[in-house]
Amino acid sequence: MDEAAFLESYDPAAFERPSVAVDLILMSVVDGTPAVLLTRRDQHPFQNGWALPGGFVGIGESLDAAARRILAEKAHMADAWVEQLYTFGAVDRDPRMRIISVAYFALIPATAFAAALKAAPELALAELTVPWQGEAGGPVEVRPAEGAPLALAFDHGEMLGVAMLRLRGKLDYSGIAFALLPERFTLRALQDVYEAILDTRLNKPAFRRRMLDRGWLEPTGERETGASFRPAELYRYRPPGEASR
Repeated sequence: MDEAAFLESYDPAAFERPSVAVDLILMSVVDGTPAVLLTRRDQHPFQNGWALPGGFVGIGESLDAAARRILAEKAHMADAWVEQLYTFGAVDRDPRMRIISVAYFALIPATAFAAALKAAPELALAELTVPWQGEAGGPVEVRPAEGAPLALAFDHGEMLGVAMLRLRGKLDYSGIAFALLPERFTLRALQDVYEAILDTRLNKPAFRRRMLDRGWLEPTGERETGASFRPAELYRYRPPGEASR
């Protein structure tokens, strides 16, 4: 039997096929605290509970296409760049049936959420509390600006823990933190982002020296406006490839 004949006679029902979903972890830093976009579920399971924006992957749809569709339909955002974070496949992670979820991750400035939050009352930015130091890993707590921790649907608390672990791990060797800053920023604003993600205070002179020595920062020759004291110098992020040209 050649391959064409094999495929013609192949029975797709010979093996059970789990469903595949995509969940979006869209994070920011708000008032010095990591935050994540959540949606309130309008159906069972976990009806009226909080979850990451997500949905099933269509049979003729790629994972990336599903992530872009869910970004627009569920998160009400059209231009955020997301990347695959991790695949979650515990057998009992969803009470309905066997569902494997591919989590996508993005860091987004807090101001970029404004239109989505206004257009969709089911969305909310919730603060993240990380109970572990460094890159120990583990569950995290999520709570509204004022209130008790939220019980998240499915294994979304675990997803957020993996996201924070990945984020902390990438801070030291990538420019991921710059996604949370405007095009022009002060060194103080950059340090604020690092401290929020790492949940620790950093030595100001040492931090600034390390950032400048990496060659990632390009002075703009401008200074911040509206300051009541000596205006701080503004920088822009210069990716490593751009710095070498």
